[in-house]
Amino acid sequence: MPTSSSTLLPFTPIPRPEVVSLDEILPEEPLLMMGAGPVPIPAAVAHANTVVINHLGSTMAKVIGQVKEMARYVFQTRSKWVLGVAGPGSAAMEMAISNLAWSGTRVLAIKNGFFSARMAEMATRCGAHVATLDVPDRAVAQLAEVAEALARERPEIVTIVQGETSNTVWNHQLKEIAALAKAAGALVIVDAVCTLSTMPLEMDAWGIDAVITGGQKGLSSIPGVSLIAFSDEAWQRVKTREQPNAHWCLDATLAEHFWHNAGYHYTAPVSGVLALHEALRLVCAETLEKRFARHLKCSEALQAGVAALGLTLYTPAPCRLNSVIGIEVPTGLSPADVCGYISRQHQVEISGSFGLPIVRIGQMGEQCREHNLFRTLHALGKTMLDLGARVDLPAGVAALEQSLSERSRGR
Repeated sequence: MPTSSSTLLPFTPIPRPEVVSLDEILPEEPLLMMGAGPVPIPAAVAHANTVVINHLGSTMAKVIGQVKEMARYVFQTRSKWVLGVAGPGSAAMEMAISNLAWSGTRVLAIKNGFFSARMAEMATRCGAHVATLDVPDRAVAQLAEVAEALARERPEIVTIVQGETSNTVWNHQLKEIAALAKAAGALVIVDAVCTLSTMPLEMDAWGIDAVITGGQKGLSSIPGVSLIAFSDEAWQRVKTREQPNAHWCLDATLAEHFWHNAGYHYTAPVSGVLALHEALRLVCAETLEKRFARHLKCSEALQAGVAALGLTLYTPAPCRLNSVIGIEVPTGLSPADVCGYISRQHQVEISGSFGLPIVRIGQMGEQCREHNLFRTLHALGKTMLDLGARVDLPAGVAALEQSLSERSRGR
């Protein structure tokens, strides 16, 4: 029988919590964010993130139009089907996979790290039949192995990460892998979260069908607002699927209402979209060519400085990612030791990596400035010395300076 109200226990109000302001939580000196993301943001992006406008008004419609136009330049695509995503890069990843794969879809996931494995898991959760091509750590998939896997699995979808942030591997044969997949009749989904605008990626020319990225890495925007682009072929698959997408928020056909028809899907993250607009505008103003050159110059200089310190770069040079570099932690230390000390003593944030014996330093967007390199390298070297590791700090700084100078002179 139902319990009468008279027999209920007395209501005890929840007490008001005593909390402190952010001023008392955050460090007095702002942290320099030099890890694998999020990255520092330019003043124009920060300002845009303070503005709120009507998410369905004419001003927002103009902003959205320009976001799509600029994104097509950054993605290097003429496809109409550019969408924003209210969520991190992983939400854009899930949008790509959940719209193109469903129960019974054959998916081949090229897996060489934590994030490429995430795409395989997402496809599995969609009910797809997922086969993986497992690549050894610190290596890239060989084209012959990819061709063999394509012939064996006959996938409808192939997933691959351009830059595997977890172990700092660059899949430098992405163009060739995409060509093999397209020749085998598969659509290609690429995770470009840490590589878009930091190194070349040509969506149309390379035959890629879906590219996803997060705002908080190469684009130097805020976390939580991402971008995705579908090819015409991929969009046709999205629009003609017979099984409804189980993800309402990530249903691309519903997102089309807002991003292409100025209609309602849900209340958009207005400030985040404005921040993304300004981040893309700054990329376009710099130009991709100059941006790629800046990233390569700074990353190679930092790599030279780290090597001259006497530390070991985790990934071999032929497949080493420029946008995030991995550094082996000396024996006797842990990544947590290094990351904690450099943050507390030098107000520089770097990253560990999912159980690997490395620390990671980002070279994405606003991280990729010469003054940030000197501060970070000095902080890293001093941290290692203070924790008992033997490094040559003057040699590291000298190598960084020499590399930057030689690049500036065009050598």
